[in-house]
Amino acid sequence: MNRSIWVHWLERGATSETHAAYLRKLRIRQVMIWLVRISLLIGLLGGWEWATRTGWLDPFLFSSPSLIWNQAVQLAGSGELFYHIQTTTVETILGFLLGTASGISLATLIWASPFLSRVLDPYLVVLNSMPKVALGPLFIVAMGTGFGSVLAMGIAITIIITTLVIHSSFQSVDKSYLILARSFGATRSQIFRTIIFPACIPDMIAALKVNVGLAWVGVIVGEFLVSKAGLGYLIIYGFQVFNLNLVMLSLVVVALIATIMYQLISWLEHRLLRHRSVT
Repeated sequence: MNRSIWVHWLERGATSETHAAYLRKLRIRQVMIWLVRISLLIGLLGGWEWATRTGWLDPFLFSSPSLIWNQAVQLAGSGELFYHIQTTTVETILGFLLGTASGISLATLIWASPFLSRVLDPYLVVLNSMPKVALGPLFIVAMGTGFGSVLAMGIAITIIITTLVIHSSFQSVDKSYLILARSFGATRSQIFRTIIFPACIPDMIAALKVNVGLAWVGVIVGEFLVSKAGLGYLIIYGFQVFNLNLVMLSLVVVALIATIMYQLISWLEHRLLRHRSVT
């Protein structure tokens, strides 16, 4: 008996050491990935700056990291940069949340009514294939040249694709689970709450990741059309006055904030999937 306990502890110790070595290897690999990413970014910025200073690129057309930084310092000093960032970020987050929530709700409604699904299916396909920018003039006429039109554009560009993706995910759940649940007398709402919705959470997270980019596209396009504030407005204004430093600064800020939003969604995905694996 004592010998078996000793063997068990030896095996457990060996397993723990192997697992610890595996975790160390993963951490080292992650550090290497980040080092390569940072090195690549520094190399691109350094090459860009060098190319503009040596004349390989025209700084008037392509700007440069130093010129963009000077433009950022100038706008930040007056407080104008933060105002435009706040305007666009609020519009994008609202459009992202409302568009995604509305798309999931509409997909749920369509799933709950097969008749409604058949009725709306061709309309959803047509709306998805239609360029959403074409709806801009309609939003302007209906809501005016303000916050409402920009927000409507952000919602319009996310809601249809979310509806189609989530509804397709609802329909792709393994039918054997549904048959088993029905054999135990589960209602349609119980099946949705306990089987279908939880099974589609990874697809919902994927839709969130896609909608981050789509929401930014919708809001920036909306600001192109009607807004007097925001990063989209700065881009258009920069083109109009041939201040391409302002244009590039706006694009860099959009890229940074969009990356932050994407990373937050990835963090949420990690937490939800880890919770599902534990439960």
